[in-house]
Amino acid sequence: MRTALLAMALGLAPTAATADGNDQARVRLESPQLQLEVSPRLGGRMLHISLPGAPNLLRVGEAVDSQPDPKVSANADNIPYMGHEVWTGPQSQWWTGQTLNQARRKAAAVWPPDPWLSHGKTRVLEQGDTRLVLEGAASPVSGVQLVQGFDLSHERAELAVEMRNIRKEPVSRDIWFNSRVPPDTRVYVPVAADGSGVRVRSDTEDGYDALVTSSDDGLFSLELLPPGEGLQGRRGKVFIQPEAGWIAGFNAGQAFVIHFEKQPVERIHPEQGQVELYLDWRPDPAYPSLMELEVHAPFVTLEPGQSTTAREWWIVRRYDGPDRRDAQIAFLRRMLHEAGIE
Repeated sequence: MRTALLAMALGLAPTAATADGNDQARVRLESPQLQLEVSPRLGGRMLHISLPGAPNLLRVGEAVDSQPDPKVSANADNIPYMGHEVWTGPQSQWWTGQTLNQARRKAAAVWPPDPWLSHGKTRVLEQGDTRLVLEGAASPVSGVQLVQGFDLSHERAELAVEMRNIRKEPVSRDIWFNSRVPPDTRVYVPVAADGSGVRVRSDTEDGYDALVTSSDDGLFSLELLPPGEGLQGRRGKVFIQPEAGWIAGFNAGQAFVIHFEKQPVERIHPEQGQVELYLDWRPDPAYPSLMELEVHAPFVTLEPGQSTTAREWWIVRRYDGPDRRDAQIAFLRRMLHEAGIE
């Protein structure tokens, strides 16, 4: 029933999934406006999104090819596949509600992410040229099971997630979208003019310099300036209560908007922000630098068998303008207006 409900929400017509389809390393979806690739083997991770024939907007790790069939266990470490994946929040509770790894439970470990959600194999439930629905593994760590839908049947890409409590007791979680992009992606988030609703955490240990930020015109961005003398890069995280439900970015001759349902601050777990930006960058080209664009859905308590859903919509346009803030913002405002986004 719940799979049918998600399919209806995405406007999907039921299609038969073949046995072979359940073990695909990549599934490509294509429309005249977008192309997208998803890995059913790696937790339903999105590995590519762009205009047709254009460079990938996501940052993807070499582990996608070198470790295509990871082992899932409560002792597994994070594997840097990157791309776009779905976590659950808050991060402080990732390992506190399970009994399979007592050391991580006792330490209230905030790393690694749940291996069942991050790289467990999924089951293909629906598949077409522009549509895909995947059922993830039931996680004994997080106590939830995810169903993810990807739909390109309209001008934008819709990413929908349903999270169901598989335990016999209540589970409190949120749905957490995490999209990795190259660190030189110019990202904008709408914020209050007075700077309220923004909390910056610079991780300056290990030879890193502080984050450099800008919030001119009510749009927050990170500035990728060289680190100070003797320092190796910039690293840190920004927690944002946005003024509107979108994140925008510019890279690889493309502009993109990630649209989502804006939530009041009281519905977001206090340890998180509805939007979070994480930067780990070094000028060294051999280092796997990245930026994470993260969106949290409301923090909810689910009774046994109960579900909650969340969605993102991606819009991508070609951008041939200069790499300047004023030109990008002017283009972005037109793009948002044309898309009917606040």
